[in-house]
Amino acid sequence: MIIVMKKSAGQAEIDKVIACLKDHGLGANLSVGSQATIIGILGDKSKLGGVDLTLLDGVQECVPIMHSYKLASRDMCPDGRVVQVGGEIIGGNKLAMMAGPCAVESEEQIVQAARGVKAAGAKFLRGGAYKPRTSPYAFQGLEDEGYRLLRMAADETGLKVVSEVVGVDQIDTAAKYCDMFQIGARNMQNFRLLRAVGQSKVPVLLKRGIASTIEEWLDAAEYIMSEGNYNVVLCERGIRTFETATRNTLDIAAVAVVKERSSLPVIIDPSHAAGKRAYIESLSLAGVAAGADGLIIEVHPNPKVAMSDAAQQLTIPEYAQLFQKAAKVAQAVGREI
Repeated sequence: MIIVMKKSAGQAEIDKVIACLKDHGLGANLSVGSQATIIGILGDKSKLGGVDLTLLDGVQECVPIMHSYKLASRDMCPDGRVVQVGGEIIGGNKLAMMAGPCAVESEEQIVQAARGVKAAGAKFLRGGAYKPRTSPYAFQGLEDEGYRLLRMAADETGLKVVSEVVGVDQIDTAAKYCDMFQIGARNMQNFRLLRAVGQSKVPVLLKRGIASTIEEWLDAAEYIMSEGNYNVVLCERGIRTFETATRNTLDIAAVAVVKERSSLPVIIDPSHAAGKRAYIESLSLAGVAAGADGLIIEVHPNPKVAMSDAAQQLTIPEYAQLFQKAAKVAQAVGREI
């Protein structure tokens, strides 16, 4: 349930409502927006007993939230959330640009990639240290050494590090090197891991599962937020359909649906959706035009020798060209890059 305050309500009235909730063993999520001030009730509302919150000074109405993903819902934060990752912002009018190789392979490779995407305009360096692969014989990543190399390359270039965690036991180590944790598609419903990254308070990039509905995706975000970590960004990376021309089918409509139902920023991963570099630019521009809050794109200094996902990684010059086109589309739809 949410409590909608009157426009005339002052801070003292807001504080009294929150104090009332706390007196009854409930939490409160305060959202001060341009149109309304909303207090979300956290916990079992039955604890209120017969208390009529609408009788409190400054309260306009109480509205039930019908979704299971209450914290992630648009009702809880009508103006939308903005996620802070270090000094960088994801959400609002800003278009977040993340780029880097599928996997960290060597110091030379990741430093070269970081310098290239930084020069093109990216603010975030992505790269896999742990690689959950379909085949057990495929390259599994450099693991903790990969995290270390990402941090080194990011510190040199001033970028923020985004990298995947695949197990609860990696979180403490990853937190030393990463500015943002990525939860991959395979782990979207690994609920123990979701709770753990929620408890870490490190910003989280949550990828949509390969066969997950939007409702399931938002429920997964709720697991993270229920632990007190509201710094969650959603990532649409394509879903599995009957079509085989691309690796996955990019669900552009998901951007509009998420914007309607959820307060969380949502970005697009055209690399994993396409599976082929020839399609990445088109999908990227479509995502920006549709209202996505950013792009995460795989970029490698020499994709031909990449140890994973070689076919879907752009060269640095290709990424620089895409970046300029994305900037023009962003400007056309009222976004900054």
